[in-house]
Amino acid sequence: MKIRKAVIPVAGLGTRFLPATKAIPKEMMTIVDRPTIQYIVEEVVASGIDQIIFVTSEGKSAIENHFDYNFHLDSVLREKNKVALGEELNNISNLIDIVSVRQKKPLGLGHAIWTARHVIGNEPFMVLLGDDMVLSNIPCAKQMISLFDEIGESIVAIQRVPQNQTHRYGIVEGEENGRDKTYRVRRMVEKPAPGTTDSDMAIIGRYILMPDIFEILSTTTPGHGGEIQLTDALLALTKKRSMYAYEFDGKRYDAGDKMGYLKAIVAYGIRHTEIGKDFREHLIEIAADL
Repeated sequence: MKIRKAVIPVAGLGTRFLPATKAIPKEMMTIVDRPTIQYIVEEVVASGIDQIIFVTSEGKSAIENHFDYNFHLDSVLREKNKVALGEELNNISNLIDIVSVRQKKPLGLGHAIWTARHVIGNEPFMVLLGDDMVLSNIPCAKQMISLFDEIGESIVAIQRVPQNQTHRYGIVEGEENGRDKTYRVRRMVEKPAPGTTDSDMAIIGRYILMPDIFEILSTTTPGHGGEIQLTDALLALTKKRSMYAYEFDGKRYDAGDKMGYLKAIVAYGIRHTEIGKDFREHLIEIAADL
């Protein structure tokens, strides 16, 4: 069973970044010289996946347009002899096969994934959240796919967080299974109250899911805010078959949070091939003046 398809939910309103996201999808906010969503798509491509399913909503056409071919822009760049830039933009439109499905009501992440069921069919698939960015030598998605090739079961990516921050995440309780940084999931809880779990293993926005999840999502009762919580469905899935938590190699940035977004700009900026060196020196100058 090969992971051929990836679902990227991009239907959210991005309220944490208002007013910036009033007219611009949060996924189109830039990190250095490209929108955050492009980094996610490039991770998918680098991981050997064949197709992406965007789960969109009203006002998200800019995302689809970004990955489409723009004949007028291409012509203008050719006339101005900006060949390299034109080729770069054309490469973006040819990165991967992209399909869009519409989430008509804001019923949560679980519902967003469920809307992609007809495109996914009866096969395992990847889910990547559009504002969770991971810097790593080997793409996080590729690390997870390599593990899936061994175990053939659902996987959630995790990172360790301080105990005083566990209430901000979905938390996994698990047991070691003989593989490095891999745990068999025993229990999952969404944003646990302080003192209700000893685990520090927080779920981040990377999942490999078996198609059984769609049937479970179709009968999952809406939780907080009337939304269908993915964590609830994952917990139900663990009662049917094994699920594993994987502590990936890399650094994760929550680009949907103001501080996380700024940290991502710095992290990606100092690694940029064109401006990285100068940017790093500028940060050192700023720090010296504080």
